[in-house]
This record gives sequence, C-alpha cells and structure tokens, in this order.
Amino acid sequence: MPTPSTRSPGLAGHGAGQLAAVHIDTYNAELRDEGGFIGDRASGRAFRAILEDGRERVRDGDDDPVGSTPSKDISKKKLDRMVQDGDPEAAGVVLGTIEEFAQEFATVIRRFMRLKDWRGTQRIVVGGGLRDSRIGELAIGRTAVLLKGSEHEVAMQPIRHHPDEAGLIGCIHLAPSWIFSGHDSILAVDIGGSNIRVGIVGLNVRKAADLSRADVLMSELWRHADDQPDREAAVARLVGMLQGLIKRAGKQGLNLAPFIGLGCPGLIREDGSIKKGGQNLPGDWEHKSFNLPQLLRDAIPKIDGHETVVLMHNDAVVQGLSEVPFMRDVERWGVMTIGTGLGNARFTNKPGAG
Repeated sequence: MPTPSTRSPGLAGHGAGQLAAVHIDTYNAELRDEGGFIGDRASGRAFRAILEDGRERVRDGDDDPVGSTPSKDISKKKLDRMVQDGDPEAAGVVLGTIEEFAQEFATVIRRFMRLKDWRGTQRIVVGGGLRDSRIGELAIGRTAVLLKGSEHEVAMQPIRHHPDEAGLIGCIHLAPSWIFSGHDSILAVDIGGSNIRVGIVGLNVRKAADLSRADVLMSELWRHADDQPDREAAVARLVGMLQGLIKRAGKQGLNLAPFIGLGCPGLIREDGSIKKGGQNLPGDWEHKSFNLPQLLRDAIPKIDGHETVVLMHNDAVVQGLSEVPFMRDVERWGVMTIGTGLGNARFTNKPGAG
C-alpha cells in the first residue's frame, strides 16, 4: 500500500503526504482476495455486471422489462427514470441492483476499515461517475445504512460538488495559500482513462477565506478515448487546452495564479512520474522518462509574469481535497470514487488548519 511522500515545508512535492490542511495517510490502496482486487466489487463495471445478472434472471422465460439495450450502454439518466416513474418491474430490477451493489460496497468498506491507515475513519465522501445520478445516491445511502451499528460504522455521503467539478476544485488544495496572493483563480486538470478535463477554478477568497466558495468558472473536456492519440499527441492537446484557457482568462480579466494543479490516476512519484496505475491513459505514462509536470512547465514557463508551478497528485486524492473546507468537524476522513475502478484516499486534518 502506498505511503505518500512527506516532503513539504512550504511547497508540497508531487504525490505529497503533507499538504497545507491535511495529511494524506494513504491512497490508491489495492486490496486483493482470491477473486482479484477487492475494490473491483464496488466499481462502475461491477454495478453494470450486477444489473446484467438481474436482467438475465428476469429474462428467463419472459421479456426483459428493462429493454433491449445492453446494460453497459444504458445511461444513468435512463436508470434514474426507471426508478422514479418507470415500469414497476423494471424499477424492481434497478432497485435490486442498487441493493446488491450496496451490500458489496459495504463489504469493501469494512475491509478498508481494517487497514491500519484507514482505522478510525469517521466519514467517507463518495465521488466518481456513479455518484452523478439518483441511483448512485441511493446506493451510497443504502451502503451508509448497512454500515450503521456495525463494528466499522462510518458516516457516508455523496461528494458535495459534481464529480467533474470536484476533480478540478480539489487542485486548489495542493498548494499553500501564499501562492495565490494577488490572484483570483488557477488552472486545474483532471486526467482520466477516457477524458481529460481542464478548467479555471475561481478561489472566491473574499466570500470565504477557507476556499469553501471556490467554483469552476470555465472548463473544457476532451474525450481522448474516442480519438486514441499517442502520448505525445495527448500532451500536445492538453497544452493547447491550457493555453486556450489562459487566453480566455485574460480576456475576462481574471488574474491567474502561476500554478497548475493536476489530478491523474495512479501512484505519483515525488519527481512527478507515475509509478503505476496509468495503464488506461494514452500511451506509456508509466515510463520513468515521462514526466508530465515537467513537460507542462516547459510548454507554459510563466503565468502572469511569474514562473509556473505545477503539482500533480492522484485523481481520487484531488477529488477528495475538494471537501477539505467541509470536513473540519471530523479528524479522520476518506474519499472513494466509483469509476472504472474504486479510487480511494484517507486524510487526517491538521490541527488549526482551515
């Protein structure tokens, strides 16, 4: 299990374990049993597999009330509609899926809570793609109920921001507040196995000094999975997206801080390379000679006349960091992101921070 780098007196390193407001106790834990990775039992793929199993049971000698669309291709919005006002039998299949998934998710969380670095976790926020739906919220709520009164009772709640925005907003917590002096916004990047999203995050410190009012002012999405670029083309496209946002920021009178925050899958080395976990990214991002933060610094050496600082961390960590201002009432908390796999990170608040 990875233990993040602890470098940090003033400016954290890539994948750092010490940030301004929190210790990152661990992230990207990969528990296994005889069936493989434990987290895979509570992933987006697992939800679809459970749905398909439920449909197959109903299909036996009868029509499928859910329809003819393969389970992997049914949109979350359509599943939401089935639960809210669809055919009762179709709703029953989806609700059964939610129940079975919640049972699996609760089992996974109990396993995590036995780990040394996860013991004593008081609250878990859940992000990722499934959270952006009513069925996802119901699965989270049902999991929370299943955990109540158990040996590993922990409060659970959906992540506050839309998952697409949380992955950008969390970037502001990678840097100490002094780096934002005289500026009102930053560039943020959320890299995933299918998409790359870039955005400008407004700090809104006049409204809330603790950054609780930070929001995404503008963003751009590129679904690289559709284009299947090589690594160099993907980096070039990312640089172009960032440069475009810098120009838009200038036209709108924003004062960008000389900072780019990055969330990226995998274990992040202190030098900014990716140790493992980047297998779904375009090209070989795990090669030791590939260093995305350095490439971005070379391409964008200055912002607002100051040398650019680029910091990268794991994408689940960054999504979790969007909750920092709202977690001051607990000491130890975590995040789990339900996507292709199950992203995870555990945090301990620093006394007096925030």
